[in-house]
This record gives sequence, C-alpha cells and structure tokens, in this order.
Amino acid sequence: MALMIIAPDISVTSWVKHLSRLDPGIDIRVWPDTGSGDEIEFALCWHHPPGEFNKYKNLKCIASLGAGVEHILVDPNLPAGVPITRVVEHCMAQSMSEYVVLSVLNYCRQFDTYRTDQTQKQWHPRKPLLAEDLGIGVMGLGQLGADAAKKLSNLGFTVAGWSRRPKDLAGVHCFAGKAELAEFLTHSHILICLLPLTAATKGILNRKIFTRLPSGAYVINVARGQHLNENDLIAALDSGQLAGACLDVFEVEPLPQDHPFWSHPQIKVTPHISSLTFPKAVAPQIIENYQRTKTGSPLLHVVDVERGY
Repeated sequence: MALMIIAPDISVTSWVKHLSRLDPGIDIRVWPDTGSGDEIEFALCWHHPPGEFNKYKNLKCIASLGAGVEHILVDPNLPAGVPITRVVEHCMAQSMSEYVVLSVLNYCRQFDTYRTDQTQKQWHPRKPLLAEDLGIGVMGLGQLGADAAKKLSNLGFTVAGWSRRPKDLAGVHCFAGKAELAEFLTHSHILICLLPLTAATKGILNRKIFTRLPSGAYVINVARGQHLNENDLIAALDSGQLAGACLDVFEVEPLPQDHPFWSHPQIKVTPHISSLTFPKAVAPQIIENYQRTKTGSPLLHVVDVERGY
C-alpha cells in the first residue's frame, strides 16, 4: 500500500519528512512520480489536476492537506465511493484566532491610523472603540469559527455567531439558517467570515449583506476569496456603509499587481497567512487515517460531500 502526495503548487519535503518519521516503513510517492498506479491507496492532496484520482483503481482515501476541501470537491470527476477527509488541528485554530483577534484589536485601537500619524509626525490621541460598544459577528462556527468566537468573547466583546445549523457556544449568541441571518447581521459591527466554501456560501459577502450591517461596519474575510464579491465591497467602502476591511484570502492568488485592493486606503491585505498547515502538527492524524485505511477502520474527519465540509 502506497501513499501519494499530490500538491503541484507547494513543496512537500516537510510532509515527507514528518510522515516518514512517524512511520519509517511508509511507501510515499510524490506525484507525478507515482510508480504503479494500482499500488496507490491513499492520496494526500492540495489542488490536484481534475480527473487525476480516477487513474488509481485501488484508492481508498483522498485526504486534504488543509481544513478546506473545496479544492477537491470542485473536481467533477471524483471517483465514486472514495471517502474524503480534512485536517482538524488545534494549532490551526490557534493560528486563525490569533489573526482574527489581532485584526479586531488593530481596528478597535486604530493602530493603522496611528501608523499614518507617525509617518507624518502627528500626535493625535483618539478615543478607542470599546469592546462593550461593539458587536462582533462570526459567520461559520466550525472548529476555527468557534475558537475565534470564544476568544473574542473572553476579551469582553459581545459576540454573535451564525451557522447553517443551530450551535450552542458559551458566551456567544448563536443564530442559524437563512431565517436568522438578517437579525444576526444587525449585531455585527465587525463581521468575520469563517464559513466553508460551498455553492450556498459562494459570494455571500455581497451588497445585500453589507447593507444589513450597522453603518460603518468592518469586514474581515479569512475563509476563502470566493466568499467575497469584490466590486460590492469596494462600492460599500466608497459609499461609507463600511469603514474598512481586512482581507487574507482572494479570488485570485497571489493577488494581481494591478488589483485595486492593493492601493485602497480602507483595505488591509495579507497574503493568505491567517492559518497555515504545519506538517509536523498535522502528520499524526494523516498517519492515523493511513493506518485506518490499511485495517479498514472508520476514518477521522470525513467530509460530508453533500454539505461540502
């Protein structure tokens, strides 16, 4: 039984190192040098070529290298009946929460404005935006969203969460489904998107959503670039409906040099670094599922293909 790593856009050296350390006898093949396709039973992937998995007749598991799986599900020719798994790891939630908390505090304490003041040698103390006066709305209450919501609540913010199905989180006012979306938005002076990318959530950050937020709201998108209607965001910023936005993900990555986001004064851009996958931390669950595949045991973190996560 061989494990194939297929990730054309990234270096897999660290993955090979840490997987081999945990299972010295493991047979790892790095695509496209896979040898006999019939020996491949486990595929670890990120942005594989569409249709590629159908070449491996004995494939028993397709594992995402990260928490997201839309890069797999977008393939219209996935082999039927092969389970798909995703990464669920505390270090990824911690990394994401650090980014989200930093972005919220940076906005509330107006550090960007003070940085501009510094370059102009201006001394202008400003009243901070107080936590108790701001409602934060977190869209998506999976592992990452729930962790960020809890940490923001612990800092004294009034936090609301919205998800597809009802959730119960201490310190978080939870809303669910389309029927409760409008009310959720009225609580969101700062709106954070941590939704999975599905057909239902693609383009969800749009004019309709922005107009339902409190005037002067702030948007943080750390989920996927395809969640955001870019033209609607710029229009909402230019009209004053939104005060600003912090964006870590984009429809096209890297962000093109001529993209208006680079120079827009109310948009903060970071290069998709909010939550990175660390091979050393994630390798144990990959090896666990690899061993379960060999023994026919139930896999961890299996994706519901119909729901998309």
